[in-house]
Amino acid sequence: MEDSRKVIIQDIPGIPEIRPGDLLAEILIHAVEQSKQTFEGYDILVLAHKIVSKAEGRIVDLRDVIPSPEAFQLAEQVNKDPRKVEVILCESQRIIRAERHPHKPEGVLICEHKLGFVSANAAVDESNVFSEEIVVLLPIDPDASARELRDTIQKKIGVNVGVIITDTFGRPWRLGLVNIAVGLAGVPARIDLRGERDLSGHMLRATMPAFADEIAASAGLLMEKRGGKPAILIKGLQWEITNSSAKELIRPKDEDLFLS
Repeated sequence: MEDSRKVIIQDIPGIPEIRPGDLLAEILIHAVEQSKQTFEGYDILVLAHKIVSKAEGRIVDLRDVIPSPEAFQLAEQVNKDPRKVEVILCESQRIIRAERHPHKPEGVLICEHKLGFVSANAAVDESNVFSEEIVVLLPIDPDASARELRDTIQKKIGVNVGVIITDTFGRPWRLGLVNIAVGLAGVPARIDLRGERDLSGHMLRATMPAFADEIAASAGLLMEKRGGKPAILIKGLQWEITNSSAKELIRPKDEDLFLS
């Protein structure tokens, strides 16, 4: 009989409202200690990007935004605030689709972000922010942000952990939202099982689990979308330290049958 395995997913309580310039790694270490938890080797720290973005000052006050003519045109098409549309345009490589739903007051802009992710509104977010006039952007380089956090935690407490920064995305052909990985440090983006054999002895030819996205989605079970639980600690997973990037999970354009 095989030994059973157990994975523990637990939130980190006591994290205050994060402001620009806050030392996020120190705040997280303090919160873990105060909650009587501990960082252990090969734990994975999963963070909602918003606290990383806030600490890095990736926030925009819409009162300071001057919309362009293109922003005004798109805003009228999808019934959005033209200032927010201007921010979306600045964060995007291209607008893939602008759609106004007949039964919803506000439409959606499907965008290819400068980082390569395809999402609604280029991940420009209005929830859990300081005021109604504030929006939060993705970190400039989420992988670098994750590496900095991982390195600081390792230096301060001497423990090798993985870090995943997440955002909430919709999915093609399916309703609802899930957390996905937008930044990685130490944790493999994918596990390549091609060439191995399944229980029946068949050769695996295309099996490549999106390890980081699976972890991000599982952390979403405890990340309250209403705010207050932006950090999750996951214990018990088996993984090898790698120099991965969340960009490895973006399908190459020459393989994309829908957006290329």
